[in-house]
Amino acid sequence: MTERGNVPSIRAAQVRRAIVPFEQPLRTASGMMQAAPLVILDMPTSAGITGHAYLFCYTPTVLEAAARLTQDVAKALAGQPLAPYQAMQKLRSQFKLLGTAGLLDMVLSAIDMALWDAWSKFLGQPLATLLGADLSLPREIPVYASFGMENADQTRRNVEQALGDGHRHIKIKIGHSTLGADLTVVEAALEAMQGRASLLIDYNQGLTVAEALVRCKALDAYGLTWIEEPTSFDDLEGHAEIARHVTTPIQAGENLWGPTQIAASLAAGASDLMMPDLGKVGGVTGWLQASAICAARRVSVSNHFYQETSAHLMLVTPGAHLLEYFRMADPILEHPLQVSEGRARVSDMPGSGVAWREDRLKQFLF
Repeated sequence: MTERGNVPSIRAAQVRRAIVPFEQPLRTASGMMQAAPLVILDMPTSAGITGHAYLFCYTPTVLEAAARLTQDVAKALAGQPLAPYQAMQKLRSQFKLLGTAGLLDMVLSAIDMALWDAWSKFLGQPLATLLGADLSLPREIPVYASFGMENADQTRRNVEQALGDGHRHIKIKIGHSTLGADLTVVEAALEAMQGRASLLIDYNQGLTVAEALVRCKALDAYGLTWIEEPTSFDDLEGHAEIARHVTTPIQAGENLWGPTQIAASLAAGASDLMMPDLGKVGGVTGWLQASAICAARRVSVSNHFYQETSAHLMLVTPGAHLLEYFRMADPILEHPLQVSEGRARVSDMPGSGVAWREDRLKQFLF
C-alpha cells in the first residue's frame, strides 16, 4: 500500500504538436484525411513518473488552438496531488459556467488519460489491472480492422488484406452518391469475405433521415453487424426513427460529448450499441461513467480510436464488444498495441501502453 503522504504531485505539463501520416488516406462521406494531427501530452510528476496521452484533432486547422488550450488548462494542475478522479473533478468545476462540449472537452479528456497513465505507473500496474481486470483471464480483445470509403475493387483488396492478417471483423465506410453504389461495395466486401468475417459499415453522418431510412432498410438484407452513424450524431430523434424501422443494429457514440450525452442517446432509443471515443467522452473517467450507463441498459460497448488505452478499458467494461483497430499513432509509439489473428493483446506493463518513440516522434513535430 502507498502511504497517503507519499502520493506524488503533478508538475508542469509538456505539450507538443505533431502530424503523423496515415498508412493510406482515410476517405469518409465527409471528406478525406491524409494524416493525424495530434496533440502530444506529457504530465510529469514529483515521483519521476510521466503520464502520456495524445489527442486526435481531426483537422490541422485546430491543432495549434488545441495544443495551446491543453497547455493553459493543464497549468491548473501543477502542484496538485496525482489523484486522477479528484483532480479532474476539481478541474472540470472551473468550467461549469462556460460548459465544456467541444474542444475543451477534448482537452480535458487528454489530460484525464495522461493522469491515469501516470497513476497506474506510480502504482506499478497496467491500467486494466488497476481498474480490476481479472489477472487469471487472457488479456485479449476481439478487434475489427477499419478502412475508409473506397470503390468495389479497393474494398476487395482491403478485405483480403484484413483476412490475411487474421481479422474476423471488418469495417468499411460507405455513403456514395447512390444506394446502388453503396450496395455494390457492400456486396464486393461480402464476396471477398466468403463468410470468414463479419461486416460493419459506417456512414459518418452522411445521410438525411429520409435517405437513411431507405438505404439502411435496403442493407438489412445483408446480415451486417452494425450500421454506424447514418445521420447527424446530434439528431437523436432522427437516429431513433431509423433504429425503429431498421433491423440491423444502429451504432453511435463516437461524437457524443461525455456520459450525459451518451445517457441521452440511449434514453431516446437513438442507438442499439454504443462506441464512446476517449477523446470526447472524458478520457478514462468519462469512459468508466459512460460504460456503467450502458451496462445498466445492457447495451454492448465498443470503442472509437485511442486503441491503446481503450484496450485496457474494454477488459473492465461490461458488455465489451469489439475494439477498433486503426494504427493512427503506431509510428510514434514505443510499444504499439499487439494484434494477432483478430485479437488485441493488452500489455502487462504499468500504465496505459502509451509511450513515445522520441526518435520517430521528432520527425513529425512542428
